Amino acid sequence: MRRILSILMENESGTLSRIAGLFSARGYNIVSLTVAETEDSSLSRMTIVTRGSDSVIEQITKQLNKLVDVVKLVDLTEGRHIERELMLAKVLVDDTSKIEIKHLVDIFHGKVLDVSGPTYVLELTGNSSKLDAFIVALNPNSILEVVRTGVSGIARGKKSLRI
Repeated sequence: MRRILSILMENESGTLSRIAGLFSARGYNIVSLTVAETEDSSLSRMTIVTRGSDSVIEQITKQLNKLVDVVKLVDLTEGRHIERELMLAKVLVDDTSKIEIKHLVDIFHGKVLDVSGPTYVLELTGNSSKLDAFIVALNPNSILEVVRTGVSGIARGKKSLRI
């Protein structure tokens, strides 16, 4: 089962390493990881996407909560939430594919960020399945490079990850 864990943590050197080390030491995989400072520069927010059974996720959350650097942890997938990911894709275009690519970008509500000779750099945001669908819709031979940020998520409504 796919889970999105959102962690409020101390913004200190080594914190990211300790959290990632917890996963690797126990053989758990991190599918996606994003981290940045919050509005309080002493705290960072980390979003980890992982997969595992309910018992594995429970084990992970218990171990994370034991870390001194972890201030608060919430499993966003337990409630209503919004998740987004940013993707940049560089594609090869020719005279016949330019209109098709632009049309596809419009369908997926993306943007063409750069036009440099025979290449376009495209920007899309959305949930992971939307970005996966866009990649599938592209001609695989036209894809030169894909960069994805990983999932960022936030709970809907009044629920928030704050101290």
